[in-house]
Amino acid sequence: MQLTLPGAHAANLPACDPDNGGLKLPPGFCALVVANDLGAARHMAVAPDGDLYVALQGMGGVAALHDSKGDGHFDVKEIIGDGSSTGVALHDGYLYVAKTSSVVRYKMTPGQLKPTGEPEVVVSDLTAGRAHADKGIAFGGKGSLYVNIGAPSNACQMPDRQKMVKGEDPCSLLDTAGGIWKFDDNKLDQKQSDGTRFATGMRQMPAITWHDGAVYVVMNSRDQLDTLWGDMFTAKENAERPAEPMYRATQGTNFGWPYCFYDYGQKKLLLNPEYGGDGKITGRCDKFDLPVTTFPAHWAPVDVMFYTGSQFPAKYRGGAFIAFHGSWNRAPMPMDGYNVTFQPFKGDKPSGHFEIFANGFAGADPLMSPAMAVARADGVAQAPDGSLYIGDSQKGKIWRVIYRGGK
Repeated sequence: MQLTLPGAHAANLPACDPDNGGLKLPPGFCALVVANDLGAARHMAVAPDGDLYVALQGMGGVAALHDSKGDGHFDVKEIIGDGSSTGVALHDGYLYVAKTSSVVRYKMTPGQLKPTGEPEVVVSDLTAGRAHADKGIAFGGKGSLYVNIGAPSNACQMPDRQKMVKGEDPCSLLDTAGGIWKFDDNKLDQKQSDGTRFATGMRQMPAITWHDGAVYVVMNSRDQLDTLWGDMFTAKENAERPAEPMYRATQGTNFGWPYCFYDYGQKKLLLNPEYGGDGKITGRCDKFDLPVTTFPAHWAPVDVMFYTGSQFPAKYRGGAFIAFHGSWNRAPMPMDGYNVTFQPFKGDKPSGHFEIFANGFAGADPLMSPAMAVARADGVAQAPDGSLYIGDSQKGKIWRVIYRGGK
């Protein structure tokens, strides 16, 4: 299917929805729903001509979307491949797709929405346990592909998630999971054993990107402090203490999972109860690398990108947008974290406190059950003109956020 992009599409910004598609945004911003009912939408990639590629969980594959009318709405959809997918990227003429146990790629033709050839296997046999199997991908710009490999565990208990069960020490899961693996982005038929364990000590982190010479991830931290270790932790402590950390990963960094968790209130690494901790002592945790910043407990980060455009005001340039899927495990307190958050940066370091950029996904306040959420943010991507796409995994809604205020 040969496609051309109407000239008016690049010249004019589309009109926003009167209610911003249900989103609450900062002053000067507005939004429109550009696609809907795609299914469980995960990460997104945007082509230079504006076509959008959305990874799909469950039924899987990638939805390729095109705006044939130039009105800002995607009215053409093609499905590429199959299999539950999370990470997706356009890189050096290929569409890369990360499934639960592999990364494949398709050769793309400029001006064509859908590839015509069969997928090539870049990496296979990636660790994919029952939990935390979703893979994100990032490219370092020097021939390197980075893949998160989540640990199929909460805190390396054997068996997992059992009351008062100690963690395996040392944790054997770290040999093949719980970290970031580095591969050659242009070599086919690699196995996990052909890659390099780039960084370790992380539980699950599909929110992965490359920025300023390093891999940045935002990690889903441990849960069930109260239900597994109720003699030491209350339900309120479980709901508030284990931060969702943002890490700057370089070769050899170790962030301490499963031995430690980062306490959001105390701003330090503490020993997990599975390894003798009581919510107060540091123990071995002083030897591990620290996060660059942290976010509240159980917000569930699932995607991250650094803003390189110029359409948004200057304060957003160079900062990170993070899609938080929202909590499932704060009961009996309300759920929290159903948002897209902005974290300002200067170079490779945060330059201020985070702010909630887009809200309103949950549809109810308070939200007592995640099943009742209207939408859950699951992907963020930058359009060629500098506007921002946000994807939802409940029904597959895609918003485009535009800045219309003064510079």
